[in-house]
Amino acid sequence: MIRVEVGSVCRTAGRHITTERLLTFSTVGIVLLLWFIVTELKLVSDILVPSPHKVMNSFLEIARNGYKENGLLTHLGDSMLRLIASFLLVVITAIPLGLASGYNSKIRAIVDPLIEFYRPLPPLAYYTLLVLWMGIENSSKIALLYLAGFAPVYIACVAGVLKIRNDYIDGAYTLGANSRQVFLHVIFPACLPDIFVGLRTAIGVAYTTLVAAEMVAAVTGIGWMVLDASKFLRSDIIFLGIIIMGITGIMIDRIIRFAEQRIVPWKGKE
Repeated sequence: MIRVEVGSVCRTAGRHITTERLLTFSTVGIVLLLWFIVTELKLVSDILVPSPHKVMNSFLEIARNGYKENGLLTHLGDSMLRLIASFLLVVITAIPLGLASGYNSKIRAIVDPLIEFYRPLPPLAYYTLLVLWMGIENSSKIALLYLAGFAPVYIACVAGVLKIRNDYIDGAYTLGANSRQVFLHVIFPACLPDIFVGLRTAIGVAYTTLVAAEMVAAVTGIGWMVLDASKFLRSDIIFLGIIIMGITGIMIDRIIRFAEQRIVPWKGKE
């Protein structure tokens, strides 16, 4: 009887996943079809909305000859270098500080005002200062992306610690655990779902800030390529850059979600 029920649940889950994938592909297909129809019927100027064929030709041209003396992989690689470097710095610093702030109210009282002050500021508002302090090379761009991604992870970690039930912590102490063991074996695992939500949010925020980071004195990067193409009304290259950023953003998010499934297998199964 149990085997029959388990098999039935598995089949139902499999059909559910297949239906979701079908809906996802259908959505993408409908968007592409509408894009094709609008451009083929010339309902909108080609300068505003280029055809898929024109965007594909631009992709092949840039893939062969590059854009402004740099290859497509160079632009993409430089953007990913800035993004990944800043993201790793966020992981190394924001997670420990966020957990410590959630665990200790005194640390939170020191750090929170700084986070809450700069978090609502537009990135370009303090990017000029970063350029003055750190120069126009990658360091200022990485610092900007780091600041953009730090706050979401820090806030998620603090929220994750604060929502842990006190009886979990008290129970660990009752069983003889010390503060270090409670932090490592109770608080940290309980916060992992919130940490991954913060990481996914941070990578999205950092990616949206990438264009701003590449606005000043950059000659490479997908964001810079989009901005440079806009000066010459090259909407085909703008669309291409946006598509590349969207696809790479989805890929990075999927990597984080894959890691979450491996590290936090109990999420959603409580």
